Amino acid sequence: MVNPALVDPATIRATVAEAWIRGHPLLRTYRALYAQALDDADPGYVGGFGVFRHTAHPATPADTDAVTPDNDTLPSHAWLDLRAEPWVLSVPAQDRYHVFVVHELDALHAGLIGSRTTGQDAGDYLVAGPDWQGEPPPRLKGVIRTATRLVALVGHTRLTGNTPADLAALRAVQEQYRLRPLHEYAGTPAPAPAPEPVWPVWRDEVLESVEFLTFLDFLLGFFPLTDGLPPAETGLRGRLTDLCIDGRGEFEPAVLPLEVRAEFARGIADGRVRLTRALAELRDSAQLFGTREQLGADFLRQAVAAELGPYGLPAEEVWYGRWAADSEGRRPPNASDRDHLIRFAPDALPPARFFWSATVYALPDHRLVDNTLDRYSVGGHTPGLVRDADGGLTLYVQHKRPANADHSANWLPAPDGPFAVVLRIHGPEASVLDGRWQPPPLTPR
Repeated sequence: MVNPALVDPATIRATVAEAWIRGHPLLRTYRALYAQALDDADPGYVGGFGVFRHTAHPATPADTDAVTPDNDTLPSHAWLDLRAEPWVLSVPAQDRYHVFVVHELDALHAGLIGSRTTGQDAGDYLVAGPDWQGEPPPRLKGVIRTATRLVALVGHTRLTGNTPADLAALRAVQEQYRLRPLHEYAGTPAPAPAPEPVWPVWRDEVLESVEFLTFLDFLLGFFPLTDGLPPAETGLRGRLTDLCIDGRGEFEPAVLPLEVRAEFARGIADGRVRLTRALAELRDSAQLFGTREQLGADFLRQAVAAELGPYGLPAEEVWYGRWAADSEGRRPPNASDRDHLIRFAPDALPPARFFWSATVYALPDHRLVDNTLDRYSVGGHTPGLVRDADGGLTLYVQHKRPANADHSANWLPAPDGPFAVVLRIHGPEASVLDGRWQPPPLTPR
């Protein structure tokens, strides 16, 4: 172990800046884990590990616990501790679009289960951590191996109509999603429980302080170095070990000399600047989310995804487009002084295997926009949309409801201020993924 005081100050600063970027998704994940699985006083508490919490209603502006919420599907959340043994997810047969994603501690995807990847039939799926060496039971439909010992399981089940009958039918499906530890599923003796960690109490200010590295040191204990991790990961871990950040959870910045702590603080500030710049330069979010094979060495992209909302889906499952500027280059667009429109040509509606939607978010918090229609997204599922004379479709993105009846039918309410529009294409066709199809501009009018 190297004494951090003996490391070159410039090296400390550069390493900490890289570690802040790399660790951002882990701490964002822990922020959610702490609230949902550990803090029983938090409104978002699900009941501990291995317990589903199903959202029973579509997202509204009153829901402030999620960034860029999707109100076309209802989510199901659970956290799994895989140290002692794997868990089994069971899903029923259904005709609704659905997907479950196993998110690792750094929010990357270990695997997907659902309509696109595994079909609509019932099935049991094993989720196993990096330490498990057993044999899967033969009747499983699939096995997902993870690089981290703690994972989030996030499901989405499509809401086909915001009616009491459809909500009741969707809830009946959610109640059939089931989680069991492997020993219970297989009917074998329970293994010895994993030791209970001393979970650090989450505070939002940790993200901007040197204490960030104390949390990162703790979380790396659930993320062992294993075969298959990219060289960028192993190289950074080696440099962090030189700074006494090695996953043992013993890093204590208070004992460091003041000049060393100052370099740590400068490195964190540098990391924040890099992330802020990357967010400002972001043009779309289509390639922000994916597997370790796709994104494992791109730490800055992972940090951007974590800042916008760490539980996005890969482009093959849901393609995300983002109107963050209008056609005249105004970034972000602002509905306080001008109206906007998005016009899809007759043969250029979003090519979706399942469905598509466009959702407006008020900036800077990426919250849904309160409006008189309680309408937060518009898409192929929206009843009563009026087509243009040539068969195209125009969406009117503005703060006040349009006076024209046809425009009002296609109104996508915007805040009285800056906003962004996110396009989601569930089950994108190949023309979306290879770039042949492009969304039209957001045009001021």
